[in-house]
Amino acid sequence: MLAALRERLWQRALAFSERRLPALTRLKASEPLPIQLHRRRIYVLPSGFGLFFGALLLAMLIGSLNYNNNPALLLTFLLMSAAHTAMLQGFFDLRGLRLTDAHAEPVHAGGMARLRLRFEREDPRRCRGLVIGRAGAWARLDVSEHVAETILDMPAERRGLVPVGRLLVETRQPLGLVRIWSWVHPQVSVLVYPRPEDNAPPLPDVTTRSGAHLRRGPGEQLHSLRPYRQGDPLRLVAWKRSAQAGELQVREFEQPAGGDCLLDWSRIEGLDPEARIARLTRWVLEAERRGLRSRLQLPGIALGPGRGSGHLPACLRALALQPGHG
Repeated sequence: MLAALRERLWQRALAFSERRLPALTRLKASEPLPIQLHRRRIYVLPSGFGLFFGALLLAMLIGSLNYNNNPALLLTFLLMSAAHTAMLQGFFDLRGLRLTDAHAEPVHAGGMARLRLRFEREDPRRCRGLVIGRAGAWARLDVSEHVAETILDMPAERRGLVPVGRLLVETRQPLGLVRIWSWVHPQVSVLVYPRPEDNAPPLPDVTTRSGAHLRRGPGEQLHSLRPYRQGDPLRLVAWKRSAQAGELQVREFEQPAGGDCLLDWSRIEGLDPEARIARLTRWVLEAERRGLRSRLQLPGIALGPGRGSGHLPACLRALALQPGHG
């Protein structure tokens, strides 16, 4: 609870500094990669513990001078030197750090995008205790062998190309006396697919092409068991039979293939644009699951007929970028 209170106070202090001292957070515009942290964009302020430690050192200094106590003075200056060295070490841990890559795989709205960040630096020193955060989510960043990689969870609240926004890089190492931070704002966006409709009606306009046949895939009717191959989903593993055979066995299914379906924006009536997008998203995913070729028709764009790893992402991207009107 105390940590949460300190975090809220710190966020309020940052917001106040943005309003009153815009020079402290002047780097609000997005920047192309790579982004390097230099001395002019690194900021240092004492932490709560650092303020207490500073007050303690001041009291020790006054007492030592008042009573002319040389050992106490020596101890006071040693502690001051340690605090100064800790501040410099934290500063040098951030200086020279360079963000070289930031990307995330597309996710559906309502999910969590995993933002992969890669930092590099020329200095071979090992740096521990760095953290990077965005909107209350934090990830640890340990630099070794000139490179550091981390994954930051990013909530995907709405569809479309969502900018990553500003990322806070900070450290309190090694003694926690000061808080040293900087901002990076990469020109990177995450593609967020629409959220599929929960209870969508069946696929419309499904036709069967001539020469339709049974194909093997995760369908309805069990066909056979086969040895496990790398990349097979674990949900298809027949664990009981695998234990009996002494090796992993995977269930293989049959389902009808060779059908087509037309997914037309203009034929969905009585729904607002966002609801139409959610329904078409569900239909595209369902058609892919059933092995059907789908043709997606949106205002000003038509995709397919097709299926597979090329067609499905193209349809989902088109739906994600579809304007909320039309």
